This record gives sequence, C-alpha cells and structure tokens, in this order.
Amino acid sequence: MNNPALGFDERLPLYQRLREELLARIAAGEWRPGEPIPTEAELTKRYGVAIGTVRKAVDTLVNEGLLLRSQGRGTFVRRPNFEASLARFFRQVNAAGGSQIPESRILVKTLQEPSPNVAAALGLDRGENVIYMERLRIIEKRTFFHEDIWLPAARFEALMDISSETFDDLLYPFYEKRCGQCIASARETLTVGEASADVAAALAIKEGAPIVVIERTALGYDRRPLEYRFSRAAADTFRYQIEIS
Repeated sequence: MNNPALGFDERLPLYQRLREELLARIAAGEWRPGEPIPTEAELTKRYGVAIGTVRKAVDTLVNEGLLLRSQGRGTFVRRPNFEASLARFFRQVNAAGGSQIPESRILVKTLQEPSPNVAAALGLDRGENVIYMERLRIIEKRTFFHEDIWLPAARFEALMDISSETFDDLLYPFYEKRCGQCIASARETLTVGEASADVAAALAIKEGAPIVVIERTALGYDRRPLEYRFSRAAADTFRYQIEIS
C-alpha cells in the first residue's frame, strides 16, 4: 500500500514509514518533549492508514524510548532524565546526605575548528565549526566533574551571544529553551584513566590519580548528533550497583 503523505523510502513497511514521519515531526518541534502527540484515531485520519499501522508505528517509538504512554492521558514525547543516569553511578550528595544537582560553572566558551575525532563524533562536514565549552560541576564547593563539551556551531550559534555566567545548571533544557535543540537520547562509554595535571587541579586530586571518564554522544530526535562530551570524575565518587536475579 502506497501513501503519498509518507515521503520516505517506499521499500520500507508502511508502519516504518509512518514511524519516520512521526519522528520527523517531533524533530522539527511540532510536538515538543512532554507534550502529547495526536491520538491514534487522529493519526489514522491524517495519514489515511489503518489503525493497526498507526499502533505499530507508535509502539515502535515507545519501545525505543522516544514516546511514553500514560494510561488515560495519551501518548507523550518522552523527555529523558540524564541527571538520573549520572546519579546512578556517582555519589552526588550534599552534607546532609541528600541527592543534589551539581552547580554548573563554565570556564571556557569559544568557537573553534574541531579536531578530526570531534568532527567525526558530531558528523560534521569539512569547514563546519564547533562551540567548545569547558565546564565544572560542583556540590558544596567540591568539584565532582570536569567536562569538555563540543556542539555543532550551526545549531547552537545563539549560545555565543549568551554570557557563560547566565547558563543554567542543566544544559539540555537550556539548549532547548535558547536554541530549540532537544536531546532525545545518548550513547555513553565509561572507562578508567589517570588524571592529567589540569584535571587533577580541577578535581583537587593528585596528578595520575584514577578517574572515571564518560564519553557521551547526545542525539536529537532525528538521531543526528547534537553534543559530544567528556566528563571526568574522581574514582572515589564512582559506584556501580546492580541487582541480579
């Protein structure tokens, strides 16, 4: 069955083409994170497909973690909680023992030509620049994370006109508010390394001390890379816990 309203590869199954169409509308900002998408009946009418096709396309996006069904309320564009991911692995606690979102302090914000590694991670073409930021994340005067962050300049150029002192502690909602760029998911790799002199000074540990390094590529709803980041933390703040049954 062909449907001219779905302008994707006609060799794909119809539900997959509808999935791509819904994802494109989310990526374009028609439906924002936290907002509901149209009902199955509305999508069936809009695209002229069977309700089973709509349900399978929506199920696929739910299973991928991009949509969230709420009983009795509808289906919503999911907003992932990246801070919960960090809290799972690092003891981000204050003096009272409570979990706390670290304060953000940006030390450097500059426009630059990317290294080949950064350009590849962000999928940039030759000649495209990046915005580079060096950031500390602090709880009660202790630095928990030292971060290097790269962003495609074409998508985040508005950040260059904003004072670093006015950036929010949580960057992803800030990207959305100031640049219209929504982070949908991320790929992370955790490794163990040794603190360089600069990182050791930032984290108040000895040079060569063990650190945990998190390499993250954050993606938009269209699966295009929006941020490449290295976060480094002292190994004594790291924990790993899993239940096995």
